[in-house]
Amino acid sequence: MALLLVISLVALFWLQPSSPVRGLQMALPLTSLLMTGLVWLLCYRGMGILSQPRSLNVVVAVMVGLFVLLKTDALTQGLSAALRAINGQNTSQAAASDVVWLGFSYIAFRLIHVLRDKASGRLPALNLPEFVTYVLFAPTLLAGPIDRAERFAKELRAAFKPNWPDLLAGGQRLLIGAFKKFALADTLALIALNEHNASQATSTWGAWLLVYAYALRLYFDFSGYSDMAIGAARLFGLKLPENFNAPYLKPNLTVFWNNWHMTLSQWFRAYWFNPLSRWLRGRQLSTPTMILICQSSTMLLIGLWHGITWNFVAWGAWHAVGLFIHNRWADLAKQREWVLEGRAQQLATVAGAIATFHFVALGWVWFALPSLSLSWQVLGRLVGMM
Repeated sequence: MALLLVISLVALFWLQPSSPVRGLQMALPLTSLLMTGLVWLLCYRGMGILSQPRSLNVVVAVMVGLFVLLKTDALTQGLSAALRAINGQNTSQAAASDVVWLGFSYIAFRLIHVLRDKASGRLPALNLPEFVTYVLFAPTLLAGPIDRAERFAKELRAAFKPNWPDLLAGGQRLLIGAFKKFALADTLALIALNEHNASQATSTWGAWLLVYAYALRLYFDFSGYSDMAIGAARLFGLKLPENFNAPYLKPNLTVFWNNWHMTLSQWFRAYWFNPLSRWLRGRQLSTPTMILICQSSTMLLIGLWHGITWNFVAWGAWHAVGLFIHNRWADLAKQREWVLEGRAQQLATVAGAIATFHFVALGWVWFALPSLSLSWQVLGRLVGMM
């Protein structure tokens, strides 16, 4: 465990991107470390402070506030300007890209997880080195997966000796992840949809080529990072949770979201969707209304997690509508006892997978582009309207 702790601390500072704002490259990872230590103190040395909901809400609100600050370009640019002013630097050159906080999203999710689990009495006992290793675990800083403290602690405490099965499995997963990321994703990035080439495709087929390339590039990039994180952890005898399971081959949107960035979906299900569902049950709402509220708010939050822009709001709304329609259709099919068998079921599964992939791919247009107007332009071209 000591080796993993040292590696994670070194990676936290070493991988932090440089910034034109003086001192920020050291300040941000140091803040991550101090924030992690503070939450550990609150959880394990707080003498019951987390039993008071107001105290818990304050700590979580600070995390959410930092998240909003970092995900809103205008606010981040303002922060850069303020830091430049403190350092006596030129504030006119301030930009949102000056403030890139390595791993903050994943660190914040883990810290909110432990705070909520501590308040509900489900958090296992962790000493400070174990806790810091869990929150700042080097392979998961860039792209997850988002592990749970109790599962990670159990793996961490297991006696480990280097062995060929773990080394072989870890090495293979690292190679697979590297191939996905650097051979497939980076190659597809040359033709994938972006703000520069979005206006260059003059035909419907050309626009679809850009969208297909982006959908595949995003999958190979993200799942490749996850594979490398899982493989690196396996070298040390740790089995991280899976994050992707062939999502583009799933027959409907609900199953897609159960297999795309699975640890993120599970986090929102545990700490937003399920608590909100329980709260709404006592408000005498109809089942469809309750489902619509829960799915819409969850997908909007997942969209805003990627960035606080109207395009990510539109992306979240797109998936919320799709999930609600599928939920209502599945409920109707169950009530009417519509059951397919044999070849009909196989054809329906294939057709569902094709339709789901294209629904998701169209949603990536909002995800890939910086403005609503450009997104509408591309969507119009995809259906032959522009």
